[in-house]
Parts: sequence; structure tokens; C-alpha cells
Amino acid sequence: MRQALSALAAAGLPFAAAAVEEPCHEVIVEDGNFEVRLYEPIITASVDVRGEKGAAANAAFNPLFRYISGNNTAKAKIDMTAPVTQAASSRIDMTAPVTQTETGKGVWRVSFVMPEEWTMETLPAPDDSRVMLAETPARTLATIRFSGRARPKAQAEKTAALETWIAERGYEITGPAVTAFYNAPFVPGPFRRNEIMIPVRLSD
Repeated sequence: MRQALSALAAAGLPFAAAAVEEPCHEVIVEDGNFEVRLYEPIITASVDVRGEKGAAANAAFNPLFRYISGNNTAKAKIDMTAPVTQAASSRIDMTAPVTQTETGKGVWRVSFVMPEEWTMETLPAPDDSRVMLAETPARTLATIRFSGRARPKAQAEKTAALETWIAERGYEITGPAVTAFYNAPFVPGPFRRNEIMIPVRLSD
């Protein structure tokens, strides 16, 4: 994932939480670095890759990045200059976070969330058959925020901490954990934003 995000930085893309659109949500529980959020429906472009987590993320990232850069039926793209400018009649902006989750043993799904202005009817179809467009309904996510480089050990520790917090609250886990990355690699570790997100059902 680090190599893939480096490509964004080299292209002049503003991949930082303060610079790009994030999915609409409402925070309903706050507890230090833990939150529970209600997310509105979103559309994602995703690619599934089998392999080691980091290598799979890099392999999946490239076709996704090409999709938002114009590898689609409408040739909607982002001009590769700094700052990002509209280079065609339509454009798909970068949003945050980029997410990664395990969909099967050794199969990782990397996803870009599409900007709110797009719908399944208006998004151009990918030219690459590996890129899948899908609509995710509104959902409730328990999250834990942490800084640093989001290495596998840190991800595992934060996932365990979030699962413990969820159990203590009496919530029910309803899906797999997702790792969310918000920053380009040039952002110093203490200022980076990473999150583990787990879908939950709240207690009655």
C-alpha cells in the first residue's frame, strides 16, 4: 500500500484527510479513540487480490487508480498535474479513506469510495473487468483511530482492542474488520490517521 500511495503523492494528488471528501456519517458514540458512526449509503470501486496483505494492496490499487484516472467508458479522468484539475467533461475525485478488508482466506479487497455526487447510474463503467462498482447500504461502524504507519502488528493490536471495546459495550459484530488509510506516505507518523472499522449492531 505504501508504494501505491507514493504514486498518489508523486502525481500531486491531495491524499490527506483534510484535503479530500469523506463519506457522510454521524458520530453517535465517542469514547477517546473509539467511536460509533452511522454511515450513509456509499458507492465503492473495489478490486480483489489474493496474496500477502501489503503486496495485494499494491496490486489492487493500480487498477483502481487507473479507473478514476480515465480507464472507464466515459474517459473521466484526473489530469496528472499539481494541483488536480478537471481534464475532461467529467471527473472522478479521490476520496478518503482507502480501505482494505479480507473477503476470504488470503483474498483482500481494496476500495475507493466514490464522491457523493455520483450514482450507480452516472458512474462510468470500468474498462478493467477487475474493478467492481457496488452500492453499500447505510451501516453502523465501530472504529478506533490510531497514528503511525499502520503496520500489520499495529493493525492486529488495534483490531483486538476494538473487538474488546465492542464486547464490553454489548454490541454485536456483523462483519469483518476494515483497515482505513487517510494519508499519503510523506505525512509523518505522529500526524497520520489510520482506523480499524468493524460493522456492528447496537444493543437494544
